[in-house]
Amino acid sequence: MTRLLVATTNAGKQREFRRLLAHLPAEIVTPDEIGLQLEVEEPFDTYAGNAAAKADAFARAAGLLSLADDSGIEVAALDWGPGVRSARWGRGQNADRLLEAVGQAVDRRARMVCALAVARPGTPGPLLEAFTGVVEGSVARERRGSGGFGYDPIFLLPSGVTTAELPEAEKDRISHRGRAVAAAIPRLLELLRQLAER
Repeated sequence: MTRLLVATTNAGKQREFRRLLAHLPAEIVTPDEIGLQLEVEEPFDTYAGNAAAKADAFARAAGLLSLADDSGIEVAALDWGPGVRSARWGRGQNADRLLEAVGQAVDRRARMVCALAVARPGTPGPLLEAFTGVVEGSVARERRGSGGFGYDPIFLLPSGVTTAELPEAEKDRISHRGRAVAAAIPRLLELLRQLAER
């Protein structure tokens, strides 16, 4: 079976991607499972640029069809930041730091954004394609829910629950990462078919 490399060492993302990609005719693998240790800088000002850099680097290093994402939260009260700096901005305390930064702001609008890059190994370099998922919501006033990871406990959906309060299947269906993967699935199926026929 053709292998698809999920190019992240983030355990939460790995679990989520395994669920989102489970129905594909592919063996989903992670860098540690194939013995690949690779640090890729994320120097770009866009999610798509950072995702492409990671997918490209992992596809070249592993010689496998690779999928990488860059995602973040954008908050109106923070001039639509932290954006592409979301993962590093909180220094490991992302949700708590964001709650503190937003404080008692009246305008609590927020959105979660995911750019997903798919890289197929090739010559002279991987073929890169990008897909995006966005979900609108707001910043909750306190942490709620025990599911998910990252900003999930404070990202409030229009329905009145945080993404951390949703069952996994429901979160996967509506989340920014779930939407990006859904957009990518037709192309992933095509690429997997092409690779299987080689």
